[in-house]
Amino acid sequence: MAATAVGRPPHEVAVDGIDVAAFTVPTDAPESDGTAQWDATTIVVVEAHAGGHTGLGYTYGNSATGTVIESVLRDVVAGRDAMAVGAAWEAMGRACRNLGRPGVASMAIAAVDTALWDLKARLLDLPLATVLDAVRTAVPVYGSGGFTSYDDGRLAEQLGGWAEEGIPRVKMKVGRDPGRDVERMRVARDAIGPDVQLFVDANGALSRKEALAFAVRAAERGVTWLEEPVSSDDLEGLRLVRDRAPAGMDVAAGEYGYMLPYFQGMLAAGAVDCLQADATRCEGITGFLRVAALCQARSLELSAHCGPAIHLHPCCAAPVLRHLEYFHDHVRIEHRLFDGVAEPVDGALHPDLSRPGNGLELRRADAERYAH
Repeated sequence: MAATAVGRPPHEVAVDGIDVAAFTVPTDAPESDGTAQWDATTIVVVEAHAGGHTGLGYTYGNSATGTVIESVLRDVVAGRDAMAVGAAWEAMGRACRNLGRPGVASMAIAAVDTALWDLKARLLDLPLATVLDAVRTAVPVYGSGGFTSYDDGRLAEQLGGWAEEGIPRVKMKVGRDPGRDVERMRVARDAIGPDVQLFVDANGALSRKEALAFAVRAAERGVTWLEEPVSSDDLEGLRLVRDRAPAGMDVAAGEYGYMLPYFQGMLAAGAVDCLQADATRCEGITGFLRVAALCQARSLELSAHCGPAIHLHPCCAAPVLRHLEYFHDHVRIEHRLFDGVAEPVDGALHPDLSRPGNGLELRRADAERYAH
């Protein structure tokens, strides 16, 4: 194939710029789970430019993530072929070797990677789900919130509201006061009725024996999903709870995974019934789909963690996907900052295939009020 005057094949388009900004959005009420409390959430947004188009990506994390993008990753990606996202992903990983790649660096890679995939799809004038080779046209979701900071009225209102909207599965936080959680699960079950699945998430707050006892009480309320009953670093503990949990209750973990070896270790240990992964942490869409391949090789399902708008299109391309977390905090932020955010219909999100890329557009004027 003939090259252009600058030595670049005509199908290649060089990335000519990366912009990054951080926005901190207050929560609508104090939020807490079994191990943390917060009143605001920071989103780091990346825009990648090439050929007159702009791709949008983001991660949820400290503004230090943006510093890594500005000081390291911007120069790594600039000038590269915007159509070769995998090559850019590999180069970013090499550049972060001495930074301590898991953690903030992986989240920085994630934000840039999601922007590059969106950019590629927009250059092709195709929806991202099509470019990623979708295997489904809609993604099942579960409503997620039910924070330990909520009183019983707010808990019932939120979970019951999702049930009324047709979302057939909802999740609440537990673990801060396990004794009190028995009553909170009763409140939740009364609010959602007998036919909606009830999930609980302890965020690693319990010891192994506390988790085993809690699983029995949770089963009495029809709980079918027990997330991080113990620390996700305690693979033996997760396996213990998985083996001894009541029939019909799945143990899940994986949201804090940043690189493939983490997920491989969790799968090899038989620690979970359903693996979780977060594209805003596990190095973007590229990393997320590689985690999906690990799950498929073990005949295990994958659940996407949080950030529903950025996960929608890659979830359409993950063959072993079970569902996507429709997380209250992130849903608020995505609706405040972006146009093109999908709403659940009959318990699922449907990508808008009439829009190129991931379909999201930053509402800059609205975002600026939250800028650092």
